[in-house]
Amino acid sequence: MDIFHWAYDLFRELDFKKTTALYANLAVNLLVIIIATFVIDFIARKIVLWATAVAARRSKTQFDDFLVQNKTPQYIAHLIPLYVVYQTVPVILTDFSRWEYLFHKGITAFIILLTLWIIRSVFNSLRDYLKLLPDYNDKPIDSYIQVVMIMLWIFAITAIILALFDTSFTALISTFGAISAIIILIFKDTILGFVASIQVTVNDIVRIGDWITIEKYGADGDVIEINLATVKVRNFDMTTTTIPTYSLISDSFKNWRGMQESGGRRVKRHILIKANSVRFITDDEIDDLKKIQLIANYLDQRRSDINTFNEKNSIDKSLPLNGRNMTNLGIFRKYINSYIEHYPGVNKDMTIMCRHLQPTDKGIPIEIYLFTSDKRWLNYEYIMADIFDHIIASVKYFDLEIFELPSANSFVE
Repeated sequence: MDIFHWAYDLFRELDFKKTTALYANLAVNLLVIIIATFVIDFIARKIVLWATAVAARRSKTQFDDFLVQNKTPQYIAHLIPLYVVYQTVPVILTDFSRWEYLFHKGITAFIILLTLWIIRSVFNSLRDYLKLLPDYNDKPIDSYIQVVMIMLWIFAITAIILALFDTSFTALISTFGAISAIIILIFKDTILGFVASIQVTVNDIVRIGDWITIEKYGADGDVIEINLATVKVRNFDMTTTTIPTYSLISDSFKNWRGMQESGGRRVKRHILIKANSVRFITDDEIDDLKKIQLIANYLDQRRSDINTFNEKNSIDKSLPLNGRNMTNLGIFRKYINSYIEHYPGVNKDMTIMCRHLQPTDKGIPIEIYLFTSDKRWLNYEYIMADIFDHIIASVKYFDLEIFELPSANSFVE
C-alpha cells in the first residue's frame, strides 16, 4: 500500500540509498504502528471495561463481577490491537519476506498465549463463582481447574512448537513418547495430586471447611484450600500448614466432620482415685449419703436389695467382707452417672457413662464418657470443665482421694 511508502519516498528525495531508505521506511512505519497499537489498546480497554462494568452492575448474577475482577475483559480488549497488528505488519514487511515469516510465527504464538490467558481468567472467575454456591463451596474446585489448565498449557505449547518449527503433530507425539519417562518424573506430584483429588471428591474424604488433624505434619485445624499439589490447613493457633494432596489418601488422618454433623461432641476423660481410699460403707454412712438428692432413691433401693440377699443367704455381717456390700467408690460412680445424666449441656440421646478402668500404678481411673449437645469449641470446653470441677470437688464427700504426684511441699513436716 502506498500509504506505507511515504517515508520511503521522502528518504529517496533526500538522496538516501534504496536499501537505507527501505530500512528507514520500515523503522518509521513500525514506530507509527507501535504508537497506534498503544492508543488503540488504551481506547479498546476503556470501552470494553466500561461496557462490562455497566453490564455487571445491571446483571443479577455475580459471575460477570468475577470476570471483571479476574481481568477477562481487559485480556479480550487486547485482541483488538492484536488484530490491527496482525493485518498491518505483514503489509509493511512486504519487502522483507524473511522478517514477515518470523513475524507470522511470533504473532501466532502470541495469539495462542493470549487466548490461553483469556481462558484462564474465565476459569478463575468460574472458580470464584462456584465457591459462593452451597453445593460447590466445599469441593476442591482449584484442583480441577489446575488439571484443565495443565492440559490447556500442554496443548498450547504443542501448538506453539508446531507453529514455530513447522513440525508435524505425529513427529511431536513421537518425541513426547520418547521423553515420557522424564515428563512423568517431572509431573509426579501433579499426577499424584490429580489422582488424590479425584479420590478425595468421589469418596468424600475431605471438604473445604472440614476440621482435620494430621499429626505427621502438625496440622490441626480447618481446611481452607484443596488444590492439585497441596492442601492448606489453618491451624487453631492461626498458623497455616501445607501438606501434599496425595497424603490424604496415603497417610492416616482424623476428620472431625462426623462429630460436627452428629448430635454431640464427645467428652472422654478420667480422674485417678487412690486405691487405698476405697472401702465398704456402713449403714450410718449410707444414711448420711442419702442427703445427696441425686442418689437418695438409689441408696434406698440398693440397700434393700443387698439386705434381702444377705438375709436370704444367712450372711454373717459381723465382718463387712461377707455377702454383698456397697463401697464408697461404687456410690461415687453412681453419683457421677446421675449428675451427668441431669446436666443440661449433655446430649441425653447419646451414650452417657461413668466407667471403672483398669487400675494403674497411679490409682484407679474413673472415666466419664458423654457427648455435649453444644459442639462449639468454647462452649464444649466450658461444659467439660464445669462437669469436672463439680466431680473433683465432690470426691471428698465420699471419703475418697484423688491421686496426684507429690510435690516438694508434700514432704515438709
